[in-house]
Amino acid sequence: MIKKGKFIVFEGLDGSGQSTQIALLEKYLKNQNRKVHITAEPTNNLIGGLIRSALRKQWKISNTGLQLLYSADRAHHLETEIQPLLKKGYLVISSRYFFSSLAFGSLNNDLKWLKSINENFPQPDLTIFLKVSPQECIRRINASRARKELFEEKKKLEKVLKIYMKISKMRKEYENFIVIDGNQSIKKVHQIIIQTLKKKNF
Repeated sequence: MIKKGKFIVFEGLDGSGQSTQIALLEKYLKNQNRKVHITAEPTNNLIGGLIRSALRKQWKISNTGLQLLYSADRAHHLETEIQPLLKKGYLVISSRYFFSSLAFGSLNNDLKWLKSINENFPQPDLTIFLKVSPQECIRRINASRARKELFEEKKKLEKVLKIYMKISKMRKEYENFIVIDGNQSIKKVHQIIIQTLKKKNF
């Protein structure tokens, strides 16, 4: 019997297929009679709503202020949702976590500072980064949405990808961060994710 849950995070550029792979993993795990909870950042709570509206360019805030909002939203997310469910033995899967703040936030903020305001947050048991080229991400975004958000521009995504790859090499700090080629078929990526969970005995 599982006494403590596991915390899995999916990361990637916008359009990398996180939502698709999370939905497939949720279905797989529920078929295995696992207790699963799906969540995301920014959250749907008050602070998360402020962030989402800023990303849609509905109001303006400095880049520094935006990252502080992300940290506040994350703290509330952990305290009220993620940690209580982990204690109950749930496998909690989140689309995005503090790695997104490091990668996207580095476009306009110092990485060292971003790490400092997120250093007290617990590490996930597993972080899956879906690596997809910025060109492909833009193509997928254009095919699925009429309006782009703040960070959905090719040059910005190229810079964000470099930061994510830098993070993937910080083994001493982020040992459970793995990179999966998200340019492969949806089915193939899903299979690799399942194999990864099995290797870690999740």
